[in-house]
Amino acid sequence: MATDAKAPKRTSLVRHPDFVKLWTAETVSQFGTQVSLLALPLIAATILDVSPFEFGLLGTIEFLPFILLSLPAGVWVDRLRRRPILIIADVGRAIALLSIPVAFYFDALTIWQLYLVGFVTGCLTVFFDVAYQSYLPALVDREDLVEGNSKLEISRSAAQMTGPGIAGVIIGAVTAPIAIILDALSFLGSAVFLLLIRKHEPLPERVSTGADGKGPGMRTEIGEGLRYVLGHRYLRNIAATTGTSNLFSNICFAILLLYLVRELGFTAEVLGLTFSLGSIGFLVGAVAANRIARRIGVGPTIVGSAMLFGPSLLPIALAPPELALPFTVAAVFIGGFGGAVYNINQVSLRQAITPERMQGRMNATMRFIVWGTIPFGNIIGGALGGTIGLHETIWVGAIGSLFAFLPVFFSPVRGIREMPVPPEATDDLARDSVGEATDETPRPVPGSPRASMDED
Repeated sequence: MATDAKAPKRTSLVRHPDFVKLWTAETVSQFGTQVSLLALPLIAATILDVSPFEFGLLGTIEFLPFILLSLPAGVWVDRLRRRPILIIADVGRAIALLSIPVAFYFDALTIWQLYLVGFVTGCLTVFFDVAYQSYLPALVDREDLVEGNSKLEISRSAAQMTGPGIAGVIIGAVTAPIAIILDALSFLGSAVFLLLIRKHEPLPERVSTGADGKGPGMRTEIGEGLRYVLGHRYLRNIAATTGTSNLFSNICFAILLLYLVRELGFTAEVLGLTFSLGSIGFLVGAVAANRIARRIGVGPTIVGSAMLFGPSLLPIALAPPELALPFTVAAVFIGGFGGAVYNINQVSLRQAITPERMQGRMNATMRFIVWGTIPFGNIIGGALGGTIGLHETIWVGAIGSLFAFLPVFFSPVRGIREMPVPPEATDDLARDSVGEATDETPRPVPGSPRASMDED
């Protein structure tokens, strides 16, 4: 009598050469980015001495491309190979950033140049992020998505934990404009590692719709992506929670550095130390995300982590001046832990349930919704900061963030136990978009551990 062969033992992605190159590229870029994240607002706040509204406008312009370009970018990502898009975006961002130290050297740096650089890098980041999240499912097996996203999040968390401290020291030593050179070099390094990936990426197939053999137009494909996300009972609620959180948190973040520097007297070194210590939460969350999801399930993990990162802004609002440092560290730690667990699980869920041909448009539509609220948060935060005051604006963002978890809490996401796979009928987008009978019952991915509940 024949016996069943044992399932092959899964190996870690650290033994996957192409994933390791992608992971290295992202790690190098993330560490470099920490310099610009601290340096650009410091240039505006100290060297250029801008108003609160001008300060908030800088973040708005940087994220404006996520409103203007996300949906078309998703169509192009589904039409083209994704790795070349990643490489071109890295090189373009390096060139844009290098213009800042050049202008500073010639004493020609203005807020308008920061706006332009922010807009250009934002446009390239739109294409990079959509292609990046769509590329991972083509590079690794579906059952490895959570591990892959966890490892990528660990790199981001490590960068957020140690990067600001290093960045603060570098900025204090060589000035903020010169320190940006390091971020530009990190983008170039990322492009080199992406070039070294050997796995062949086939050109995405397009569905022919006419007698001439041509595929659907841009508007039709954008509409497909919108209907898929907004009609999907999981995706639309995840988008609502993430978008709400981004809106209110960025009301606070739009003026947070200005508040810490001008009203609490934080220096570049203290800022770096604060965010480095607080960012330990990101690292802990990235390491724990998979274990939590295995123990309690994917859905409960997503809901629970959303309930955790919402209140994380309250310590900043409540902090007395003499205890501002530990309170801010606590806020960053709590928000980082909850955010890392939430992002790893919700991104993995999105990738797992979406057909390959829809990955780009799904990610682009999600970005359009959830990152599209960021400029509005920045505008509102900058405007409120200049009218009602910086501390009062932080309270507005903190209170609004408390309610971000509600969409996923009152949704079917809460009941997911195991990572699902795309339903058989996902190609029938019109039927799925209007909520007719499609099989969205979560089914375990082969080789994935069972979990009684869900989180991350």
